Amino acid sequence: MSKDTKHPPPGCWAIITAAGTSQRMGTAIPKQYLPLQDATVLEASISCFLRHPRINAVIVALHANDQTWKDLRIATHKSIHAVIGGATRAQSVNTALSRLTELSQANDFVIVHDAARPCLNYADLDRLINKLLQDEVGGILAVSVDDTIKRARRGNNSIEVESTIDRTHLWRALTPQMFRVWVLRKALNYCLQNNIKVTDEASAVEAIGLQVKLLEGRRDNIKITWPQDMTLAASIIKHNHKC
Repeated sequence: MSKDTKHPPPGCWAIITAAGTSQRMGTAIPKQYLPLQDATVLEASISCFLRHPRINAVIVALHANDQTWKDLRIATHKSIHAVIGGATRAQSVNTALSRLTELSQANDFVIVHDAARPCLNYADLDRLINKLLQDEVGGILAVSVDDTIKRARRGNNSIEVESTIDRTHLWRALTPQMFRVWVLRKALNYCLQNNIKVTDEASAVEAIGLQVKLLEGRRDNIKITWPQDMTLAASIIKHNHKC
């Protein structure tokens, strides 16, 4: 009998954060449900994960008052599970992780993605998974900062430049962000228990002293925040479909 001591690769699961109310967009419905090409922003954001063979299932964290999700075509997809998120991103992801513990192993990976990032390129997701699948912690997609960055202060009746910041080591964090399930659970629980505000999963992992890997991603992986972003997202998706 062959003594094969190799362990099977860890499983990969996805969490989509879709509990926001899109106050900055100023639209009647949350931005994740705005029409984009032949679907909605949320459906476009999920599509990459449903296509990837390593993703076992997708957990979508929804707002408690969400009345739109159930009407989407993908709501009944066999690989998608919906949960009610919390008041903050960290709470929503933590709730989704609680659901995920029923499905996954502690050493599996969870990949968290913004519902408002519909332009994720399949190649970026594939590279993130393949690069980090053997990592003990995990990492994120990011892009280097190319613009000149100013620190500002408020004057009497205006905003003034206080200083220029060295951008040499500055990167903009994107999603997806991929971590071991046990790592992210520990990090988020620590931050929630100690009232530490985090704006992404990486900052929670950093808070418990673990090293987060950084992989350069595509610059067209934009986050829809303002109304004009919808036109740009539609153009990006149309171009990517032609490639």
